Amino acid sequence: MKKTSISIDMEAEKLRALRFYTEKKETTLETELEDFLAKLYEKYVPAQTREYIESMEEPAEPPRPRIKRQPRAPVDTPTAVSEEVV
Repeated sequence: MKKTSISIDMEAEKLRALRFYTEKKETTLETELEDFLAKLYEKYVPAQTREYIESMEEPAEPPRPRIKRQPRAPVDTPTAVSEEVV
């Protein structure tokens, strides 16, 4: 599904502190915001609408079928036969 960006304003010092402390918790502000937006989406968008939107998503590319190859039969290579001349 196509993504779009949103933009909000925040005081620079607060944003810097928020980024600093989210990194200390081994996460990012972007990850936290994405999680929060997903929760808001689930909270406010009715289930039927979510279902409809999800049905409109492009299906993932189907996995390629695996081709079972038959093991090759060993090829008998002729061995050099020496003939004696009598």
